[in-house]
Amino acid sequence: VKAVWPPVDPAKLVLRLLTDADFLAAHAEGILTEDEQKTILWAGPVRSVKSARWSAADAVLVDEAADLVERTHSLGHVVLDEAQDLSPMQYRAVGRRCSTGSATVLGDLAQGTTPWATRTWEEALAHLGKSEGVIEELTAGFRVPTDVIAYASRLLPHIAPGLTPVASVRENPGFFEIRTTEGDTAGDADVVAACEELLRNEGSTGLIAADARVPALAEALTAAGLTYLSPGEETTAQTRLTLVPASLAKGLEYDYVVLDEPQAVVDGEPDERTGLRRLYVSLTRAVSGLIVTHKTALPAQLV
Repeated sequence: VKAVWPPVDPAKLVLRLLTDADFLAAHAEGILTEDEQKTILWAGPVRSVKSARWSAADAVLVDEAADLVERTHSLGHVVLDEAQDLSPMQYRAVGRRCSTGSATVLGDLAQGTTPWATRTWEEALAHLGKSEGVIEELTAGFRVPTDVIAYASRLLPHIAPGLTPVASVRENPGFFEIRTTEGDTAGDADVVAACEELLRNEGSTGLIAADARVPALAEALTAAGLTYLSPGEETTAQTRLTLVPASLAKGLEYDYVVLDEPQAVVDGEPDERTGLRRLYVSLTRAVSGLIVTHKTALPAQLV
């Protein structure tokens, strides 16, 4: 049987499709255009599956091929968190794990920070294979202060049209202020001063900035004698300030936050929509208070 019908190795199959133009053309005819085929072909030869430089996107292609060779076992129930960042192919991979079971999908469309982030839950459920799923929109927030979430919600029409703004259940509006900084070096000094001000309070403080701004701010903090941590490091009584690249801000929270140069956060992403979503994430990391500092103009969507 193996001689007549050789077993198919999913990884080898995908690798050949991605590296052999003639093989891809033969099987993609009528499905992918010539330009689309050229786009997905890898540049240069690859010796073997082990030497190939696979990406996370390639992994779900191999997973799909593996399901065609041998059907994926279905679980009884799958819980999927932070679902807004999944691609259609990733949804399909999860859907195969609950093809005969059920699923609970959790996520915030406004916090999708990948170029392929989910646009609607109806679209996500279709890729998951659960088009009949019930969608429940949660609109009561308890973590972010009222004034902060109201300001961040100005971005919603541009990043998640139709999404109901979150209403904070906290009576305390929280501390919120927007400050314009001045000069080339004075701007960084003003950011440092904002950090020093917030550190007079109890609790943790996060300085969130566009990734490209982090080295300059690190230098300014050091020059001012302020010690700081990197994301993931535990705060101590001596060091309660964390310098956070915007790309790593998702899922983190601090008692107080200084957000540096919102426009730079937007410009740090491959497209404006993703940049504005990254900015929304950065704006909603504060539990008690937020100071936004900027020298360049704020994004028009916030004005």
